[in-house]
Amino acid sequence: MHDLGSSNRLTPLHAQLFPGDHLFDRLARAVCQAGVLPRKELYEAWEVARRVRRRCRGGRVVDLCCGHGLLAQIMLILDDSSPNALAVDLHLSGNHLRLAEALSDTWPRLRGRVAFVQAPLQSVELRASDRVVSAHACGGLTDEILLKAQEVRAPVAVLPCCQRLRVHGDLDGWLEGALAVDVERALRLRAAGYSIHTQTIPAEISPKNRLLLGVPL
Repeated sequence: MHDLGSSNRLTPLHAQLFPGDHLFDRLARAVCQAGVLPRKELYEAWEVARRVRRRCRGGRVVDLCCGHGLLAQIMLILDDSSPNALAVDLHLSGNHLRLAEALSDTWPRLRGRVAFVQAPLQSVELRASDRVVSAHACGGLTDEILLKAQEVRAPVAVLPCCQRLRVHGDLDGWLEGALAVDVERALRLRAAGYSIHTQTIPAEISPKNRLLLGVPL
C-alpha cells in the first residue's frame, strides 16, 4: 500500500496505482494527469468531501483557503444538485487551473461551474444556503471561517491545523493543547445554535485529522 500521507506530487506515472472503475480511482487518475497535487491532499479532500456530503447536500459550495480547489470540485462531483462552487485563496498558484482542466476532462459537467478567486477570505460574501468548507486553514483562519459561516447561519465544515495554543478557557488542564482549541471551537459552534458533528479522517493521511461539521438548527 502506498503512503497515503505522502507530500510527494502525483504524476501521470502514478495513475497505474488507481486501476479501478469506482469513483475514487477515476478521481485519482484525473489528479495524476494534472501532475500538480501532493498525494495527501487528494486523500484529505476526498475524505472530507464524503463526510460533508452525507449531511449537507445541495447549495453553492464555498471552499475557503482552498489551495488547489480540489475539495470544492469533489463536492460538486459527489452531489450534482449544487449549482456551482466558489474556491477562494489569498494566493492561487496557477496550478489550480491545470487540476481543474484535468477534472473537467473526466467530468465535463464541471466546466464553468467552479469560480476561482484570489482574495482574502474576509472579502467573501456568504449566504445561508452556502455549504462552507475548508481543509487545513492554518491557525486562526479556521476561526475566521467558522465566524463567517455563523454570521449568515450557513452549514460549515472545517479540518483544522496549526492550532494557536493560546488559552481557550480552562480545557488545557485536561486536554492536549490543539485538542483543547478544537473542543472550544465545537462548543462555540453549538452555543451559536448549530448541531455539531465531530469526526476524524484516517490518521495515516494526516495526524491533523479532526473534522468539525456544523449545521444550523
